[in-house]
Amino acid sequence: MLVEINQDNIDTRLAQQAAELLREGGILIFPTDTVYAMGCDLYNKKALRKLAQLKEVKLSKANFSIICTDLSDLSKYVRHIDRPTYRVLNKNLPGPFTFILNATNEIPRLFDTNRKEIGIRVPDNKIVIEITKELGNPIATTSLHSEDEIQDYFNDPYMIYERFDDKADMIIDGGYGNLVASTIVDCRDGDLEVIRQGIGELEL
Repeated sequence: MLVEINQDNIDTRLAQQAAELLREGGILIFPTDTVYAMGCDLYNKKALRKLAQLKEVKLSKANFSIICTDLSDLSKYVRHIDRPTYRVLNKNLPGPFTFILNATNEIPRLFDTNRKEIGIRVPDNKIVIEITKELGNPIATTSLHSEDEIQDYFNDPYMIYERFDDKADMIIDGGYGNLVASTIVDCRDGDLEVIRQGIGELEL
């Protein structure tokens, strides 16, 4: 199912419909401020396992990030952040970054893993932020592309629909996406290290 949502004039009913689909265990493909991504309700274990299956990994080995609406609810998912690191997050989010932070015990419980870190995203995209707000908790997410390459079709919602309609329960057409992934910044030990340079230029 392909659903068009205009980022400049979001139809709240469609955002609510997408959130309800996530709540019921559905897989959603949606635009971000980088490449299109797919995700599910962080608190639906069956959906998490399905998302991992689509990436052809076990849930315990999946390297998912979570999308939050802002920094206000981070304390549930990440351990204490020192003030300099928080200032960097606050300066660069919303934006095209994935910040790797030390996870609370909530993360291993949700992902059936012993992971001690979690990637945090707050995309500068009103559509996915509105859907996350309607859901009421973060979305577990992963990029559509493989780690090695981003094909041209990953930025065209109609081509994404043709390729992924049988894998996702809803695909959000939010216009053309980018072909550059997020910048990944490791913040775990207090020293910020860019481990993948993507579209985001980190401001310190």
